[in-house]
Amino acid sequence: RNRWQRLLKGQQKQKVKTEQNVVKDAENIIQRFNIIWKEWLVDPAEQFYYIWLQVMILPIVYNSVIIILRTCFTTIALSYLPVWLTLDYLSDLMYIFDMIITVHTGKQKQGILVKDLNQLKKRYLHSKDFLRDLASLLPTDLLYFVFGFQTPLVRINRLLRMPRLNEALDRMETRTSYPNTFRISKLMIYIFVLIHWNGCLYFALSSYIGFGSDRWVYPNITDPAFASLRRQYIYCFWFSAQIFTTVGDTPLPKREDEYLFMIADLLIAVLVFASIVGNVGNVITNLRDRDNVFFPNHELVKAYLSSHHISKELRQRIDNWYQHLHINKKIIRENEILQELPLHLRTEIAVSVHLSTLSKVTIFHNCDRSLLEELVLKLTPQVFSPGEYVCKKGDVGHEMYIIKEGKLAVVADDGVTEFAVLSDGNFFGEISIINIKGNKSGNRRTANIRSIGHSDLFSLSKEDLTDVLSEFPAAKRHLKEKGRQILTKMGMLEYNGEVGEGEAATVETKINNLQSNLESLHTKLARLMVELESSNVKMQARVEQLELEVAAIKTEEDNSSGSKDPEFPEQKQENDGKSIRMEGNERPGKGDGADIEPAEQSRDEESEIK
Repeated sequence: RNRWQRLLKGQQKQKVKTEQNVVKDAENIIQRFNIIWKEWLVDPAEQFYYIWLQVMILPIVYNSVIIILRTCFTTIALSYLPVWLTLDYLSDLMYIFDMIITVHTGKQKQGILVKDLNQLKKRYLHSKDFLRDLASLLPTDLLYFVFGFQTPLVRINRLLRMPRLNEALDRMETRTSYPNTFRISKLMIYIFVLIHWNGCLYFALSSYIGFGSDRWVYPNITDPAFASLRRQYIYCFWFSAQIFTTVGDTPLPKREDEYLFMIADLLIAVLVFASIVGNVGNVITNLRDRDNVFFPNHELVKAYLSSHHISKELRQRIDNWYQHLHINKKIIRENEILQELPLHLRTEIAVSVHLSTLSKVTIFHNCDRSLLEELVLKLTPQVFSPGEYVCKKGDVGHEMYIIKEGKLAVVADDGVTEFAVLSDGNFFGEISIINIKGNKSGNRRTANIRSIGHSDLFSLSKEDLTDVLSEFPAAKRHLKEKGRQILTKMGMLEYNGEVGEGEAATVETKINNLQSNLESLHTKLARLMVELESSNVKMQARVEQLELEVAAIKTEEDNSSGSKDPEFPEQKQENDGKSIRMEGNERPGKGDGADIEPAEQSRDEESEIK
């Protein structure tokens, strides 16, 4: 028995420990969840926010389509009531989740994303968006107990979330690769919803007037042909679309209610037609503008050619060139297309597209990446037709070429003999854009290059390279050295006497200038030394004179103090004053009537010397 009791107690203790561990684990999980929940933040630029906006399209579209359908077609509302209630409260649940995500969504303030959850909550709770979202979730479903389940119009406040739908569609339009197609699709969806609402209202008005009471309203539902729910909805949708598109003959209204409904529909139809025409016109204009930006304007060129009576053969070659651009989507106006972007974004795009092509050029090997990034912005795409010469022998080279696609032949002067064929990744003309002394070709083309088929090339002008290299002097020296090495291997670099004499003359001129400058500096230095010595002599003589005067003044003061009579102090002081004034007048350099004391004069002279 004791054994069994001990075993039972041990099992009970283990159960208690297990339960305690489970409770602790649950508490830890709850604490972690609370921490994560408090720190959770949604960046509106991230993918999660974009996906959530797309998810929110479903409940908003559901409410905007189904509420009016169930309100006007009561048979549909009551036949599938469990389904509608389930979807209703699922959409409400998604609305609640949307409010939570909106609270945790960061906002931009002075270009910085605000991540403080307390500030985000305060901002959202004091905004109009919160009032609208709250109004869209008011429990108006309680009115079912008053009006019955056949009146889902009590949920009309759910349509207050339509701005969220507009935000989602705007985000999708900015991200899609086919914005014009998306705009047309969005317009058609809006028109579909409008026709749907109008058809539902037409059925409700027919029910109010009486089915089959005249030719304008919906036919009598007791007729088996018009009794099914599918037929009812499709007929009403067709009737509404017929009114909005003004296509076909609609029955004439008979009652005042019918006339008012038709007047409202015709006015809406005018607006719908205007919106369709305007949007389609904008799409066509955007497509035309895009073509004009991507490709040169062919119509203007053709008008110019016809007005100047250009030969038929040349016009055919130009037409073929344009046709090649359009068929193969060759874009030769990249700089104009990307001009609206910031410089750093244009640089990143150009680096991702053209850097690999530019790095294949021999003279640019081992160059700084910053230099290559500056050069890729200067690359200009060009397209050459079959048989067209890229350059001819003897022409002055103003740019170099890099072959992106196609084949080019190095031909003789007769235009028949081919020495070599250049293909993708090859380049030529790189030496002509660098001024290298001793180049035998004198920056002129040394071969004839002709396009075999349609060839896509990149050109880099001499001016653009010079502008870039002015900011990279080390790279400039490096490129010139590489160019000299290439010319030396080709035997195109000469070291003649003229170049040496010119360089020697330049060095000699510099030496002469330095010598003349040095002599002028010596002369100035000697003049300054003489002036310094003379000023020192004058200063020393002045100081000695001042010392003598100060000593004489001290001696006179001592004598006058020793000869004073104590019985007649006033008379003695007058005599002393007279003698002092007499002596002051007799000193050299002082005029009559001078009233400046000698001690004060000596101090002034000492300060002047200093």
